Amino acid sequence: MTQEKAIATPSKTKEILHKHGFSFKKSLGQNFLIDVQILKNIMQHAGIDKETGTIEIGPGMGALTEQLAIHSDHVVAFEIDQRLVPILEETLQAYDNVSVVNKDILEADIQNEMKEHFKEGQPIKIVANLPYYITTPILMKLLMEQLPISSITVMIQKEVAERMAASPSSKSYGSLSIAVQYYTEAKVVMNVPKTVFMPQPNVDSSVLHLTLRTEPPVQVENETFFFDLVQASFAQRRKTLNNNLARHFSDKYTKQEVAELMELADIDGSRRGESLSMEEFARLANMFYKSVQK
Repeated sequence: MTQEKAIATPSKTKEILHKHGFSFKKSLGQNFLIDVQILKNIMQHAGIDKETGTIEIGPGMGALTEQLAIHSDHVVAFEIDQRLVPILEETLQAYDNVSVVNKDILEADIQNEMKEHFKEGQPIKIVANLPYYITTPILMKLLMEQLPISSITVMIQKEVAERMAASPSSKSYGSLSIAVQYYTEAKVVMNVPKTVFMPQPNVDSSVLHLTLRTEPPVQVENETFFFDLVQASFAQRRKTLNNNLARHFSDKYTKQEVAELMELADIDGSRRGESLSMEEFARLANMFYKSVQK
């Protein structure tokens, strides 16, 4: 397909917008990609081939959907905005391997849609240009539902991508880094300037590639408790673990008891949350959880 015919060009995008009298909804975080080369690079990083079933979230006018249709076996695209459904029918009419689902991804039964649209045992990947205002809830839903997918490749706000892929003791490292890396191996694979979107967002973007783990990298007694303790450890970043956890567990333990549990877990309470590895957080959470259960 030549670049002139592709949806992801400024002229083609303007033509479609004008024809349908479409106006962007700020509340839905709509920013459409107008650079075909960037989309092709995303395909490459996602490792899409003709055997792959792909899921897209927020197809917009179909710029990324078109490339997924060309390079993969079948595309299931979730679009919340009813106004875009007839536009997608038109822009993607040349492709018979696209199913547009007019549903909010946060409320959709993704497992069910996958059974309906994909072959049994087919490799499935998620590729999307996610709306920035709702990136984290969408990704956490995808990860916590433990869908039978091998990877997620998403264009998101650069700062959020850095937080999700961050290592301990870095400025970006926090509870979100641990939540994402508990389920996946996270890597920022490319940065994208704001100039390749229409309208231009206020921030730069990055493409984050998440490879799903077959099992978590650490053993925890209780996942909910683990994530809860991790969040509490970062409640006030400048405070020590002793202070943050003493405050979080104030209805269960005295400050002295918190310090003793930290010592039993072989963690120095004067450290800050950002200095702990996931293994150390798991050890800490397991120690506290066992104590709470007594």
